[in-house]
Amino acid sequence: MRRLLTSTVVIAAVAAIVWFGVLPRLRPHVFHGAVIQSSTPAPTVDLIAHTGARVSLDDYAGKVVVLYFGYTFCPDVCPTTLSRLATARGLLGDRADDVQVLMVSVDPERDTPDVLAKYVPAFDESFIGLTGTRQEVAQLATVYGVYFEKTEVEGAAGYLVDHTATVMVVDRDGFLKLVLPFDITAADIADDLGYLAG
Repeated sequence: MRRLLTSTVVIAAVAAIVWFGVLPRLRPHVFHGAVIQSSTPAPTVDLIAHTGARVSLDDYAGKVVVLYFGYTFCPDVCPTTLSRLATARGLLGDRADDVQVLMVSVDPERDTPDVLAKYVPAFDESFIGLTGTRQEVAQLATVYGVYFEKTEVEGAAGYLVDHTATVMVVDRDGFLKLVLPFDITAADIADDLGYLAG
């Protein structure tokens, strides 16, 4: 009887380990963002970083690249998004080095490399701000399906920029993999990025 009880306990323990430890790893990952099934590499990025260097997606080959279009004068959406991305990166632990966040400015007239250097790394020192001519930014935004437009406002600012608030994720192989909605949580971002960083 004691041997039967011991066997039952051992079987139950093994079943629990399999159920909670092994099976979750065998299930396919359920993404929180919208999955993109692209057969061509992500459109190239070729802009000036806040460091003054010209950079492209190729510079981050082998990494997961998070691409966000925003601007430093944004009153709410951009700081919220960058804060969430910073929190998500912090949740990744050792895998954080396999993720690179790039913010492309949709306000290149005001967002010079010096301005971006004071703003973007303040959220996370690894984040990189990118700018270029208005034409370069507009061309890149178009191929990524990002809308932006100046809106005149009263006051010293003169204008704000309405823009798409989603975040694009390029996988390690250079393919656009995900589009993350604005209201996604940092934990869900980290879950998706952690899976892609694998």
